[in-house]
Amino acid sequence: MIPTEAAAAAPPPDIWSQLYVFVLASFIGLGVIRRVSRLLHTPLMSITNAISAIAVVGSIIVTGSDYPPGIRLLGAVALFASMTNIVSGFLITDRMLKMFKTDRKPGEGGPS
Repeated sequence: MIPTEAAAAAPPPDIWSQLYVFVLASFIGLGVIRRVSRLLHTPLMSITNAISAIAVVGSIIVTGSDYPPGIRLLGAVALFASMTNIVSGFLITDRMLKMFKTDRKPGEGGPS
């Protein structure tokens, strides 16, 4: 636990440096995602769905707990955003997997 004197002496967080880190991380993340091969897109979506599932659990806890209304509202917004991400991820993955299905019935031979 941090002593009260040390907490009082700590400088307040600099909003500009935090904004700089956020913007930098956004551009780096966008660059990484753009360079992902289409073959790796489905496994990448599975990973992001797992991360969003963790966010859903956390936001359900925050939304249902005894926090001030503003924090509970942010929890509800986080819950909505995470669930939207999960559902759309599954829909996109399902659509991509349908592209690889063939219309041939089992037992039919391929082109001769």
